Amino acid sequence: MTFADDYIERLFLSFMKGGKRIKVVLVDDHRIVLDGLVSLLENDPDFIVLAALGSGEELLEFIKTDQPDILLTDYSLPGISGLEITRMVKRDYPQIKVVALSMHDEGHLVKSMLKEGVDGYLLKNIQQFELKNAIKQVILGMPYVSPEITRLLMHDVNHPAEEQVLLTDRERDILRLIAKEYSNKKMADELFISERTVETHRKNIFRKTNTTSLVGLIKYAYEHKLI
Repeated sequence: MTFADDYIERLFLSFMKGGKRIKVVLVDDHRIVLDGLVSLLENDPDFIVLAALGSGEELLEFIKTDQPDILLTDYSLPGISGLEITRMVKRDYPQIKVVALSMHDEGHLVKSMLKEGVDGYLLKNIQQFELKNAIKQVILGMPYVSPEITRLLMHDVNHPAEEQVLLTDRERDILRLIAKEYSNKKMADELFISERTVETHRKNIFRKTNTTSLVGLIKYAYEHKLI
């Protein structure tokens, strides 16, 4: 344990007096991940898992009646994304700390989460101790970002021209036409490509922007100056 880890642990013990446990809700669409996290946290006296859920929709229904101290959520989820979850939870339940646990280390995704007010961003390759320490740090009001993510963000700040382009030129063309409410056939005619190719581009655009609805996509596009 490093000096910083020991300091966090002592602060945490002082903060959580009387044997209080951190109430955690987990959201991930992979059952094996949820089972592993439940086992890890429930075997530690500092934590109690209130629920292990497979979607954002289940989460929003659950927290209507029982709010956790910490929401630990994946970024990529079916239906409501981790980004949208963060936005809604921070708007409606600002007392809940939100920590993203994800495989995604793309700079634009991390920045989007930070912009929405996420309290921590962790990669799924972290050690068990780092996960627990991160949750404890967040509950103390100190944001936590995995070291790899910190290095990535610092690189982007120092080398802005090297940031990865999110959409290809053709995908941007499709996005502009989507914003104009063109049908797939009209887009295909406009760009001299097949409707199947248009549909493939549409799917890739939604996947890359991690949006699930037309309204969400257009909002994302304007926020990130894609159109």
